[in-house]
Amino acid sequence: MSGTPGAGHRSSSAPRHTGHIDHRGRYHDRGKISPWNVGAYVVLILIVLVIFRTSTAQYWVPYVLIALVFLLLARYLSTRYVIDEAYLHAYRFLGGRRLPLEDVRQIEYASIRDLSPLGLFGSWGWRGRMWSPRIGTFDSIYTDTFGLLVSPGEFPLFLSPADPAGFARELSRRVRSFSGPLEVDVGDPAKQSASVVPSF
Repeated sequence: MSGTPGAGHRSSSAPRHTGHIDHRGRYHDRGKISPWNVGAYVVLILIVLVIFRTSTAQYWVPYVLIALVFLLLARYLSTRYVIDEAYLHAYRFLGGRRLPLEDVRQIEYASIRDLSPLGLFGSWGWRGRMWSPRIGTFDSIYTDTFGLLVSPGEFPLFLSPADPAGFARELSRRVRSFSGPLEVDVGDPAKQSASVVPSF
């Protein structure tokens, strides 16, 4: 689950650079949004409407279910990542985590499938707390199965910025200003030849 799955094999298309730095020097990127996932939420809403159209259930039931789907969609679409001078912020509607840059020890590419987490519903919790047989307890604030695993001293954080390579470079640059080079760091230009973005 290091930065080398698919190492040496570049993605067939150039990554779309979605990150930007604001006037306060903070680097922003959003979660990678999949039209298929958004479509799945829309289909769920339609299914609820069809099922309950002729149902004898209480009239408020479909509205509650639809509201729940809209809540989950809002959380999905609101996923954002920000790096400032001291912290990595990963947040979404009704949840988030702040990680001090000085605590970061590893930055690597990872897939949530490779982590084989237990408790997938944990990804909808406040911190998205999960457990993996490979790395133990970790937090997850993500919108896509492929992303970055950032390991601090305690609980690692899995996130999926729209531009993982660009985000890793910016995070690495700021982390190295605190602690110097990291042993595992896919964003360090000095290690780029061994940590190209895997193609999934």
